[in-house]
Parts: sequence; C-alpha cells; structure tokens
Amino acid sequence: MKSEAMTVSESDFVSVRFPTCDENPNQDEEWCFVDMKNGDTRKIRFHDYQEVFSVEGLYEHLFYEKLECDSPRTVVDLLSTQVDSEGFQLSDLNVLDVGAGNGMVGEALTRVGVETVVGLDIIDEAREATHRDRPGIYDRYYIEDLTSLENGDVEKYQNYGLNCLTIVAALGFGDIPPLAFANAFNLIEDGGWIVFNIKDEFLQSEKDSSGFSRLVKYMCEKGNLEKQTQEKYRHRLSIEGVPLYYHAIVAKKKRDIQLSELDKIQ
Repeated sequence: MKSEAMTVSESDFVSVRFPTCDENPNQDEEWCFVDMKNGDTRKIRFHDYQEVFSVEGLYEHLFYEKLECDSPRTVVDLLSTQVDSEGFQLSDLNVLDVGAGNGMVGEALTRVGVETVVGLDIIDEAREATHRDRPGIYDRYYIEDLTSLENGDVEKYQNYGLNCLTIVAALGFGDIPPLAFANAFNLIEDGGWIVFNIKDEFLQSEKDSSGFSRLVKYMCEKGNLEKQTQEKYRHRLSIEGVPLYYHAIVAKKKRDIQLSELDKIQ
C-alpha cells in the first residue's frame, strides 16, 4: 500500500519576487528572483526545472500559490468524470504519468482512487523532489529519454499493463517533443485513456510552432486517437497576472502510431 501523500511544509527560501513589468518575457522565458534563507538571491527561469525542483517548496509556492495553477486538479477531474460516465472504475487504471515532476499529478490521481501510477521524467532532480516531497505516490519513478527508447525499456513498461497516459503542463515548449509523445502513446494498451493539456495556441495550426496541432489532428484523422472530451480553462496566471488558457483533453487510444509517420506529419 502506498504511503500517505506529504504536503510540503518546509522551504529553503524566504520569498519569491517577479521582475518589473518592462522586463516581462514570453511564457517559456519567465523567471523570478528567489531570496534564500541563507541570504543569497537566485534568479531562476521557470523552465529550468533542475533549479526549481532543487529548492524545497519552490515549485508549489511559485506555480500554485502565486500563479494559481490549477491544471493537475482540472485535468484529473476531467478524466475522473469521463471514466465514470462510461461506467469504468478509476481503480482499474494503470497510469503512466509523463513529465511527472515532483508528483503533483500523481498525488491528484491517487486522491481520486487510482491505485497504480508510474512516474516518468527526464531529469534526476524531479525524481529526487518527488521522493522528498511526496514519498510513495508512485509505484515506480523512471528517468527516461522518451525520444530514444530501447526494446528493453518498452518491455519494462509493458509489465505494468498501462492503460492510461497523463501528460500535464509539459507539452508545447520543447520539454516533450512530438517523438517523445508518440513513444509514450505507444506504451499504452489499445483502448486506453490518453489525457493531456496543452496551451491554446499549440492547438491552433496557424500559431503552432511545436508540431502538436498537426500531430493531434493527424492521429485523430488516421484513427490512432479518438477524443472523448475537451475543455478550455485557465491554466495559471502569467507573472503579469494575465490568464494563460490551456485545453484539457481526454481521449481513447485506438492503435499505435508508426514513428516513421512523424516526419510526414511535421
């Protein structure tokens, strides 16, 4: 049985400060000043996750308290509602949580009754932060580059009978490229749930520079993916206080996508 989730109560910092308005960068270049308890001040870019996760309590304070991020709850609640509406049980899901970070989504999944959750991220700091902040949330936590899976890597995931993929707040900015998404998708059993969120502009073909608009459209047209429900919502605030809108999507996997098709899609 998994241990109870731990709410982070300790921190290595005193305060977090945002730059003045005339310095505000685009979302993927946002940064802040972090005043540490030892008297140092660090400038940390939000997408430098190694640094963010290494400061205890920073991720939650920055994204969930100051910037009001609500994606783990929103995405998991949408999955829960859809699973229930189709007469399935959340306890029957074996979830692969990609871009697992320090376990926020894993914690949300266990709260709604999911019993098997496997975490996956590309940086050691994420796994270390999960073990520090939420020990026992994941049945196993792998550090993996999904763009270069070997046969042995595929087999170890298949042993879990994975029938649900979650990717929250990790698509569209290069953290998880289309090839990594496709490889993660192919680890899920046919008929399994595919759950992710993505920024509004990355689902609009005329604005998309990430490749996900074309990929999702192609997979739906070719019968790899079947959307069940989609919801636009406020992901979080920018450092200027401007709402950032994302789409939460719950879909069903129908069949694998051939990796040789990706070049044609892009």
